[in-house]
Formats: sequence, structure tokens, C-alpha cells
Amino acid sequence: MPFTTTLRSERFTFADLREVLAKANEEKSGDQLAGVAARHERERVAAKFCLAEITLGEIVDTPLIDPATDEVSRALLADLDREAFAPLRGMTIGAFREFLLDDDTTRETLRLLHRAVPAEASAAVAKLMSNKDLVLVASKIRVETRCRNTMGGKGVFGIRLQPNHPADDIGGILLSAIDGLRFGCGDAVIGVNPATESVEVVSAILRGLDRLIDHFRIPTQACCLAHITTQLAALDRGAPVDLLFQSIAGTESANASFGIDLALLREGMGRVRASHRARPVDWVGDQVMYFETGQGSALSAGAHHGIDQLTLEARAYGVARLFDPFLVNSVVGFIGPEYLYDERQIIRAGLEDHFMGKLLGLPMGVDVCYTNHAAADQNSADNLLLLLAIAGVNYVMGVPCADDVMLNYQSTSFHDGASVRQLLGLRPAPEFAEWLADAGIWRDGWLIAGRDRLLGSLPALLE
Repeated sequence: MPFTTTLRSERFTFADLREVLAKANEEKSGDQLAGVAARHERERVAAKFCLAEITLGEIVDTPLIDPATDEVSRALLADLDREAFAPLRGMTIGAFREFLLDDDTTRETLRLLHRAVPAEASAAVAKLMSNKDLVLVASKIRVETRCRNTMGGKGVFGIRLQPNHPADDIGGILLSAIDGLRFGCGDAVIGVNPATESVEVVSAILRGLDRLIDHFRIPTQACCLAHITTQLAALDRGAPVDLLFQSIAGTESANASFGIDLALLREGMGRVRASHRARPVDWVGDQVMYFETGQGSALSAGAHHGIDQLTLEARAYGVARLFDPFLVNSVVGFIGPEYLYDERQIIRAGLEDHFMGKLLGLPMGVDVCYTNHAAADQNSADNLLLLLAIAGVNYVMGVPCADDVMLNYQSTSFHDGASVRQLLGLRPAPEFAEWLADAGIWRDGWLIAGRDRLLGSLPALLE
């Protein structure tokens, strides 16, 4: 069904909901690459006017990809809480925006709507919001999760410790991890991206991280961010898997390009939960999944179906919502300037991703990052980092010197996270904060001088 609007006597017609959503999006180089972006600002504004009058019911009743051919579309429809959605069905996207921004719409109100908001509707309303709007609404929402500690509580600002090594050297990984712990990083997860995709390497990394956590009795979880099948093969060989990681996307074909489907994710979740029950660990909860996403991933796989990258990212969050994850994060600038060209687009996308994930009930983190050929720098990363912290982001990354020498991109450093905690009066996960205090690393919001004793344990960890 076409949508039509007139602005200052100029008439605009959009062929269908897919085109309205695409052309209402803020400028993104990925949408331009896909050929779905607005041609100029007048067309973008016209599309926003059309989108504001579309109801949430119309979005649910008009699947962007035929559910008969796409398992993601089927799963998102089946997962929607129809009873909780009923009061929203007749609400326009414009009215939904006003509802979210209203002071009378409280944290508890939004919590009850987590499974009632269609994924595509979270993208639609984001397209009508300013950066400040995205920060304001997201700041109302807290999503707590539990594995070996508790993440996402009010005032908690977590940090994923990311001690990657270009040769997967266990000593180098553990040394970097200990350095990050000295800055209070690692409550979200100590997560390593392996340089080599093999069961042997992944098993060695998982065992090394487990020795570190066990030796210091750290209330946190470890993860090796290999393909899910490699992690499960390591699990079969006896490697300890705290969190099961996988990159996901918003279409069946994009997920297939990653070598996954929903059945594999369900199987993996069940196997890791079963392994937890057999391990002598004091688990705080049974949320075991860790997902990463990123605007542009479906387009890079040739699996975007003519849909804009923001809407596809929202659908990826709908997929994540199916599995009650412990962690989710957008690697917002990692895919490159072909999809998010410069710091303005990266900052906008980071705030959009965090807002949509939180609205859908996800424990959202953001890798505040950019590639070396993007029109961005550490100052722009600082800007997004501070905006996300104010918005209540669950966690960000802690990378040595903000420079990942294995993945060859720029992120946020150990001291960046520590500085944000001090500046805004935020703290680590409660169990982790207690451990940091007992270890003489952190007290009352500040790092403590002379916190080097952890380094002396490295030789014992390598035996």
C-alpha cells in the first residue's frame, strides 16, 4: 500500500512501509550503498511525516519479509506478547514517541512493555527521535541480568575486559587481562576474540581465563568469541564455557551467512545451561548467551532484502530477545565507513542501537569504536561514550590503550571506563565492586594507588 504526503505543495509518494522506514532514517552511508536512502532532506522529512501517522498495528500486520520464507519474521511474530501489545495497537508511531518521552511513563511502565514492542516499531520510533530523546528514554530503562554476577542495576556501568592477542598467546592474554583488572575492568565479561578459529585455541583460551578467575576468585564470567560451533566443540572436550557467544543479524539469510539458525542457538543455550549445572560454581543466574550485532551486517552479507540497516538492526535485537541473553552489544563503528561514514553517523547509530535494545528489554552494551579509515577519532569516541553513560548503557569495552592490535580497530581503553565511573559516580557490578575493594584496587568510586600485587601471580597462572 503506498503512502503519500504533501510538504509545501510538493507531493511525495512511498511505495510501501519498507520504503517509508528506509527514507525516514537519518543519513547512513550503508543505506546509500544499498540504494534505499532518501534522495534529499525534503524526502527524509516527508517520510518522517508519513511514518508518524502509521500505527503499531500496521507495522505488525505488514511484515517486511514474508514469514513463509524467513524464520526471523516468524519468530518475531510468535514472540510478541499480544495481550500487552493490545493497548499499543492503535497508537501511531508519533504518539508512541510522545508516550515514551512523557514524564508519566515510568521505568516500571516500560519494563512491562519489553515483550510488547514489535522490533520494527522500535526502529520506527527511533527515526522520529533526536539524539537527546534517545538518551532520555533509554535512561529510564534498566535491564538486569545474572550469570556469575549481576549486571545492569541502577548506577552500574560495566566494562568488558577485551585482552585480545594477535598470536593467541595465553601469557599475553592473561597479562593484558590482569592489567585491565587493575583498572576495575572485567565485570561484564573477560572476553577474548581468538585470532585462530580452532577448537584447540578456543579451549586453551577458555581454560586460561578460567584459571585466572578461579585463582583470584573473581565474580565475573569468561568468554571466547569464536563461532558457536567451535565453542560447543570446546565444551565437548571439557573446556569451561560461562557465556556462549554468537554474532546475529535480522534476517534468516544474514544469519545463514554467519553459519547459524535459531535452532542452533537454542541447542547451544541448552547445552551450556546443562554444563553449568555440572560445574562447582556459585552461579547467580542462568543467563548464558552473549550476542553482538552491528548496523550494516545484513547488507555486507547481501541479505538485507531492501530494508534499511537501522530496521534490520532492530530485528536482530528481536532475535536476541528470544534467548534471554546475559549480554548484548552493538559493535557500532566496527564494520566501517561503507555503513557508518563518520563520527556523526557513528554517534547517532550508537544511541539508536542502545535505545532500541533497551526498549525491547535487552541488556545493551555498545562497543564505542571505529576503524582506521573512518572519519572519526578518539574525541568522537569520547563523545559517544559519555552520552551512552548518561543514557544508562550496561557496559562498554576495555581495550589496552583503546587500540585492538588483533582486530585492528579503535575502541575505548581501560582508563576510559574508569574515568567515566569517577566522573558520573557510577560503579561496577555489585559482586565485582566488592571483590575490587577486597583486592585493594577500587574504593568508593576511585582506583587505589599501588594496586600491582596481581601481577605477581602471572607465573603461577602459566604453569
